[in-house]
Amino acid sequence: MSKSKVAFICVHTSCRSQIAEALGKHLAADIFESYSAGTELKDRINPDAVRLMKQLYGIDMEQNQRPKLLKALPPVDVVVTMGCNVECPYLPCKRREDWGLPDPTGKSDEEFLSEIQSIETKILKLAESLE
Repeated sequence: MSKSKVAFICVHTSCRSQIAEALGKHLAADIFESYSAGTELKDRINPDAVRLMKQLYGIDMEQNQRPKLLKALPPVDVVVTMGCNVECPYLPCKRREDWGLPDPTGKSDEEFLSEIQSIETKILKLAESLE
């Protein structure tokens, strides 16, 4: 059986969705494929997210990831919206979740670390539910 494809979606696809994609690949690659995308493009992944993910997990998000638009995604099974303060983009899927996470951009490392921890916990729960 093929693995589920999970898309992590937020507006700018530069922070929360990128962290979720990286942690999905790191913690649950045997269960689902991870993608991130958004409705608007930033020119790069949030530097604080990049730095902290390197520090915590040894993951260099800039090596294998980049901000991309929804149209760059393959067809997906699960859509996870990260907590858009605007209208969340629609993508066809079999299952949809909204994680309702605040954007840590421009905030302290402590707030970033708290968000990363929340995303890790949610990734593990999602993996368990898809197994």
